[in-house]
Amino acid sequence: MHQSLEFKSSFRFIITLLISSLSISVSGQLGGKPDTTTLYQGESHLKNIRQLTRQGDYAEAYFSFDNSMISFQAKNPAWNAPCDQIYYFAFKDGDMLDHIPKLISNGVGRTTCSYFLPGDTTILYASTRSGGDACPPEPAHRTDGKYLWPVYADFDIYVADLKGHIIDTLVKSPGYDAEATVSPKGDRIVFTSDRSGDLELYTCDIHGKDVKQVTYGLGYDGGAFFSPDGKKLVFRASRPQTPEEVQEYKDLLKQHLVAPVAMEIYTCNVDGTDLKQVTHLGKANWAPYFSPSGKKIIFSSNHAGSRGFNFNLFMVNLDGTGLEQITRDPVFDAFPMFSHDGKKLIFSSNRNNGGTHFTNLFIADWVE
Repeated sequence: MHQSLEFKSSFRFIITLLISSLSISVSGQLGGKPDTTTLYQGESHLKNIRQLTRQGDYAEAYFSFDNSMISFQAKNPAWNAPCDQIYYFAFKDGDMLDHIPKLISNGVGRTTCSYFLPGDTTILYASTRSGGDACPPEPAHRTDGKYLWPVYADFDIYVADLKGHIIDTLVKSPGYDAEATVSPKGDRIVFTSDRSGDLELYTCDIHGKDVKQVTYGLGYDGGAFFSPDGKKLVFRASRPQTPEEVQEYKDLLKQHLVAPVAMEIYTCNVDGTDLKQVTHLGKANWAPYFSPSGKKIIFSSNHAGSRGFNFNLFMVNLDGTGLEQITRDPVFDAFPMFSHDGKKLIFSSNRNNGGTHFTNLFIADWVE
C-alpha cells in the first residue's frame, strides 16, 4: 500500500512491501550515525512512548475492542515469517523485543490487514493462502523506477480464532478482497475489492453478508476506517486525471498492480453519500484514521518531504483545515490507530532502528 517511494511494505493490503521498499536507513540520513531516538523534539502529542518490536518489518497494528491487545502483520525471518503473517499480542504484558507473539495466520502465503471482531475472540485478515503456500512474487523493478504495489488476486478475507484456526471465509470473490476493518458499533465491515473491475470500497455485515458497494470513482480506493460513531468512512484514494494517467492505471490494474504515487484523503457516509476530498496536498497521503472525537483525521504523508520517502503523521479537520504535523521522524511514520478509549496511539516507524531499514511498532499515550 504505499508510495513514490523507495520504501517497501505491503500496505493495508501490502504493507510490508511498501515498508521495505520505502525505507531508507536512518544512518544514511544522519551522516552515518544510527538514530536512537524514540521521541523527537516537537512531538508534543506523544508521551511515554514505548517500542514494541525490533529487527523486522511490522505494520498495521490495531487495537482489540477492549484495548488490551493488538493484532498486526510482521515480516521477520527470525519469526519464520519470510513474508507478512498475522500475530496478536497483549501489549500491556510488555513488548516483543525478545520473544515471538502468538501467530494467528497459518504461515503460508502472504497475509495483510488484520482486525479484531466484536468480542475479541476472533480476528479477520486477508490471505493469499488459496493461491498456494509460497509467498507470492513481488513486482519486478521497472526501468523508469516507478514504485508499484501488487494487488494479489488470491487475497480473500478469513476469520480465525486466537489459536489460529480458520473458522470462516468471510469475503471471497474472483480477484482482490482485502483491507477489511470493523465498525466500532460491531455491525459492519468495510473492505476493498476489484470485483467491479476497479478497486472500490464495499461494506458487509459482520458475517460477510449484505454486501454493498460504497465508492464508484475510477482509481484505487482503500485503507478505509469507520468513524467512532460508525456513521462515516475515511479512506485514501487515487484519482487519475489525464487520459494518459487513466490508461496507465487501467493497464496496471489488468496486471494486478497499482502505482501509489498520488493519493489523497477522502470521507463519505457509510452508504457512499456525502463524498468529500479532505486533503489537497499532493504526493502520497494515506493510512488515515479518525481522531477519538471523530472531528479530525490522523494520516501519514510525504507532502512536506523533499525526496519522497520522508513520511510523517499529520492531523487535519474534516473540512481540510487546521493541518498539524504530529511526528518528526526523518524517514518514516505511518499506520496510526487510536485505542477505542482515545488514550493511546500506536503506529509504525523507522525511528531507533540502528541504522537499518527495519520498521517497528511504537505505542504512546496521546496528549490532546
